[in-house]
Amino acid sequence: MGGEPLTAIEDRERESRATSDATQPANYATINAVYAAIFGALLYATRDRVADDPIAARELVPLSAATFALSKLIAREKVGTWVREPFVDQHGGAPRPAGRGLQHAVGELVTCTRCVGAWSALGIVGLRVAAPGTGRTVANVLAASAANDWLQAGFRWLCNRAG
Repeated sequence: MGGEPLTAIEDRERESRATSDATQPANYATINAVYAAIFGALLYATRDRVADDPIAARELVPLSAATFALSKLIAREKVGTWVREPFVDQHGGAPRPAGRGLQHAVGELVTCTRCVGAWSALGIVGLRVAAPGTGRTVANVLAASAANDWLQAGFRWLCNRAG
């Protein structure tokens, strides 16, 4: 009878159970409640400013690119390690959510670029509405960073293809 040793199978099953029990719906509800509270506070705080300087359709591309760059920075880049560190085990291999409960749920959030993207968009768009000049500057800097990412990846692809 060949195959995987019994201890490896048991370890994998134990890890699977631990991961599935690591969070509860209430942990995700807490994260959603915080997001909704920040979103609501932003809407309330900027309710009079939106009419003065609304976000134009032409701003959606730089705001989207800025969201991409910021979420990638937080979820994937080395310089974002300090944000992920309390919630993620980053030793040896791919980052994995650490702990249990809310800590684990936040670990899942900060390792997911799409999840961090929602929070990044809230911050970037919120800054744009609350302080339009500063928001545009930050969005343009991050959008240029996103463009640099794409250009570097394209250049690397071309070099690999040529070589």
